[in-house]
Amino acid sequence: MGLNKSDLGPFFNPGSIAIVGVPRGGYRFGGMSFLKKLLESNFSGNLYPINPKGQEIQGLRAYPDLSSLPEVPDLAIVAVGARLVPSILEECASIGLTHIHILTSGFNETGTSEGKRLEEEIIFISRERGLRVIGPNCMGSYCPSSRVTAWGAIPGIDGPLGIISQSGGITQRLTEYTCSLGIGTNKAVSFGNGAVLDSSDYLEFMAEDKDIQVIAMYLESVQDGREFFRLAREVARKTPIILWKGGESEAGAATAAAHTGAMSGENSVWEGFFRQTGVIRVRSMDEWVDTIIALALLAPPKGKGVFLVGGGGGNSVAYSDACIREGLDVPRLSDGTMDKLRKSIPIAGSIAGNPLDMFRVFQDPEYLAEILELGYGDPNISMVIVDRLIARKAFHLPDLPDSTPEIIKYLKGRRDKKPTVFTVDSDGGDPELAREGAVRRRQFCVAGIPAFPSLKRAARALAHLFRWSQQVGSAKAGS
Repeated sequence: MGLNKSDLGPFFNPGSIAIVGVPRGGYRFGGMSFLKKLLESNFSGNLYPINPKGQEIQGLRAYPDLSSLPEVPDLAIVAVGARLVPSILEECASIGLTHIHILTSGFNETGTSEGKRLEEEIIFISRERGLRVIGPNCMGSYCPSSRVTAWGAIPGIDGPLGIISQSGGITQRLTEYTCSLGIGTNKAVSFGNGAVLDSSDYLEFMAEDKDIQVIAMYLESVQDGREFFRLAREVARKTPIILWKGGESEAGAATAAAHTGAMSGENSVWEGFFRQTGVIRVRSMDEWVDTIIALALLAPPKGKGVFLVGGGGGNSVAYSDACIREGLDVPRLSDGTMDKLRKSIPIAGSIAGNPLDMFRVFQDPEYLAEILELGYGDPNISMVIVDRLIARKAFHLPDLPDSTPEIIKYLKGRRDKKPTVFTVDSDGGDPELAREGAVRRRQFCVAGIPAFPSLKRAARALAHLFRWSQQVGSAKAGS
């Protein structure tokens, strides 16, 4: 469409919003729910509910149509029946309102000739009248810093993350998940069918935003594959793009078609896309969040050698295997490091080396700091994974206070440290373990230290981080 990147700004930082299709009473999803959520989020701009018969809705003056508003709003949210949407777009154009989010469904995703016709009509009107349209069939824009948070984590927190997604539900969960771990969202957009503005438009816009350090995407299809490939390869050289591609399987592709009217494309084509662009591929919400945390909070490592601290005998073996499977290394520590380790680690009941099996690291934060310093100084080590146990009766541990605050204080004072993450074993069916594990994980992440509920997830996130660092290094070398 030849959009200027600044053209998308009013979606995320509007001074005023009109909501077309707000009922006078009752509460249901649509215009009313969006209006109430914007009020709950303390949106500071003017809100204009549009209803032909309403005089006051939720304490706000209601207007019969857009043309009767006292000002031209920066953004319109359209929540009327699909057949009425074209006429609303015409009215928007007539008053100079150019930024529109079509919440309404009932278009190409229905698979009907009428739905397809209506979508083609809104495309035609938008292009003829110069309208910027998110949707249809989507949740629209999200921006905590401007309190445009009618969905997602409410009110959410600002941060380094940009999100571009065809799915509103998945985007909502991602903003909630990352927010709970202290990772804020700068801007997000759920764009549904992408009839007018597509993924490439949002990617170009977010790539130019200096406050966005990581871009997370969920896509079921793209409108212009060649343009998306070109743009993704260019952006990924400087900003990590983490993409969850929906519709890999035959069943998933069929569901995608019913969800957004998307034709998802051959998986082999997408495999080539990931290989050639450097975009990071993930396949689940957990992997998505884990990779976001690693890339948002850690500096690029210089190598793939990991120092595994904690564990226990059997765990040490399993943890090593997990790292190797993800493409990382668990190298032998240098002779100098080994000499220092042997001085403090007893021969019986422990393993001095990498992995390090030494129960004292779970109990003594000062000793853990000494061990970490050895890892930071070892030339064979580029990253560190520390296992943190949650005390249970079976461990024969003395009753000690939680040392997490001391560990966080130490690590925050070592800003030049090698990338360091923690695992907090809280998987399984024990609800108390899960609760305490979630609390500990949040403590670390909010402090800027990635923490994961399993070694497997930590290793995969670090593998993505390492490959990204290699890509950046290659791009700089070639420039």
